Amino acid sequence: MSEKVLNLDEVSKILEKSPATIKRYARENLLTNIGEDDELMFNEEEVLRYLEFSKRLG
Repeated sequence: MSEKVLNLDEVSKILEKSPATIKRYARENLLTNIGEDDELMFNEEEVLRYLEFSKRLG
C-alpha cells in the first residue's frame, strides 16, 4: 500500500495555515518535504501527526 502524498495547498487546508507558513515549516524541518526540486510535497501521515501534536500543545 502506498502512502498518500499531499501538495502545498492540501497541507495548508488541513493545518489551516498559509502556504508561506507551510514553506517555513518545511524549511525549519517541522514537516519533511518529499518533493523534488522546488515542488513541495508531504506525506499525509506525517502531516496528520503534526496536526494532532499541534492540537495537544494548544
